Parts: sequence; structure tokens; C-alpha cells
Amino acid sequence: YGYANGTSMIAYCFHSVEGYSKLGTYTGNGSSDGAFIYTGFRPALVLVKNSTSAYRWNIVDNTRDPFNSAGRWLAPNDSSAELDYTSSFPHDFTSNGFKLRANTTVMNRSGDTFVYLAIAEQPFKYANAR
Repeated sequence: YGYANGTSMIAYCFHSVEGYSKLGTYTGNGSSDGAFIYTGFRPALVLVKNSTSAYRWNIVDNTRDPFNSAGRWLAPNDSSAELDYTSSFPHDFTSNGFKLRANTTVMNRSGDTFVYLAIAEQPFKYANAR
């Protein structure tokens, strides 16, 4: 972005931890039957960024939307309050990942690459069912 010398910056560095967190990339398919992203656990929070195009970061979590289909987002690098896309850009949290249910530039644009960080709902390598 052409930052000038002396400009302050901050970096947050993460890595995948089996059963707790998963970082990766996926390619959007631009379909209402969007990509399924395997994490190996049920996510509580997913942070997504379109790395092909200049769009905001998005956070989806299971606190705002405890049931599928979910669609309330936070945009941490935007001045927007909570965004409610439950009727137009839903997603599902599954037992082993998350599924996109809409064609949206910020999470499922056809051919674009997205980076994500997912944090587990039950952060244990071998969680027991109820």
C-alpha cells in the first residue's frame, strides 16, 4: 500500500493448533452452494479476508448467531456496527468446519482467494459429545 518510512505498524501472528485453531485459504466459487472449509472442529469464531481484492475483514461467530443459517458479521477494520446479512449472505457452522451459503465478495466471490482463522467452540483435541 506504499506506507512511508517511519509509519507505525502492528502485526498479529497466528498458527494452527490441532483441535483449537485452523488457519488457511480457500477459493470462492460464487455460488449459493458455496465452499465448505474443513477445520476439524466446530468453529466458534471465523475471521475471513478476501486476499485477491481489497475488501474488509469479516468476523462471524456463534454467539451472535447460535443457530444455522447465520449471517451477522463484524467488520473490525470498518466503522460499521454489526452487519446483519442473515437473509442474504448466510453461512453455517458445522461439526467439522464452516459452509458458505451465498455469493458474496467478502466471503465467496468466484475465483478469489480468501484467508481465514477459525477458533474452536470446544478447544480440545478429543472433545466429548453431550
